Amino acid sequence: MLFFMNETLHKYEILRKENDVSVLFAKGRTLKAYPFRVVYRVRRDMPQTTCRFLVSVSKKRFHHAVKRNRVKRLVREAWRKNKGVLYEFCAANNISIDLALIYTATVIHSYNEMMLKTNKLVNELVKKNTPAAK
Repeated sequence: MLFFMNETLHKYEILRKENDVSVLFAKGRTLKAYPFRVVYRVRRDMPQTTCRFLVSVSKKRFHHAVKRNRVKRLVREAWRKNKGVLYEFCAANNISIDLALIYTATVIHSYNEMMLKTNKLVNELVKKNTPAAK
């Protein structure tokens, strides 16, 4: 199910089930890449390779829902544009990755900054999970 060439965000790429989210936070590893804190879990038991994600923005940092939703839209768009590298890595190594992108900054970064930070984050995830790095 690799349809990342057209850069669409499919429904199966979003982590929704409460059980999957709780397992991710219980067994996942953490990576900090400002303005994100990333909790991710590499899965080798999946029949198909996929990368599922969720976006979290704290009400403590952004009190108004309008601002939280704006940040989530920016993060999802940046992820949609930059996920191809991670999908290619997952397909090459026959793994699946579940991840939570937790936005920790107190200001809303611009679209260009968000794109750069997400690209850096994806490359860091690939680098951390290459077999030579372990």
